[in-house]
Amino acid sequence: MAYAKLHVLSRITESGLVAIVRTDNSDQASRIVEACVDGGAAAIEITFTVPRATAIIEELAKRFSTRELALGAGTVLDPETARIAVLAGAQFVVSPSLNTATARLCNRCQIPYLPGAGTIREIVEAMEAGADIIKVFPGETLGRAFVKAAKAPLPQASLMPTGGVSVDNAAEWIAAGSVALGVGGNLTAGAKTGDFKSITDLTRRFISAIKEARQR
Repeated sequence: MAYAKLHVLSRITESGLVAIVRTDNSDQASRIVEACVDGGAAAIEITFTVPRATAIIEELAKRFSTRELALGAGTVLDPETARIAVLAGAQFVVSPSLNTATARLCNRCQIPYLPGAGTIREIVEAMEAGADIIKVFPGETLGRAFVKAAKAPLPQASLMPTGGVSVDNAAEWIAAGSVALGVGGNLTAGAKTGDFKSITDLTRRFISAIKEARQR
């Protein structure tokens, strides 16, 4: 189990991209996932705001092997939802803020936990609770300067901004010290008009931008 956890974390950090699927249409959610996978996405988060999220996670867990895709559950607010997600096949859990009971559940199951944080204190509390990666949220409000500032006293913190991340500023977020980027609407907006090819293309561009930024 510990090996599985390390494998999921390496998938997230090596690719540097977590594609976030948040939509009010379950069929559309599946098509977004397929488009992201076609573009090379190694980690995808299905938020629990998506209708039938549990069933979608279960279906995707059967369709894709752990070598093909690290499948996560997002907008998890409590340990009960986390347990449901894990039983359905989720390999990592993401929350908008730290919930210590959820952290304990994930640690007990050896599932990576990625809670949101918006202050230095919240980052430290998340790390003390055993969070593996801390979601800097909301990224569009905190900005890239926050990540850089937080990494000064906390160089050991693994930070993943979510919100406000685009293909045009991805390199700047990486340069600031982010280990990965959580991207939702700026990646999946094409689904609203049925343009799933744009999602595939954007996924490739995000991965390329992250890779290039890391080589600088």
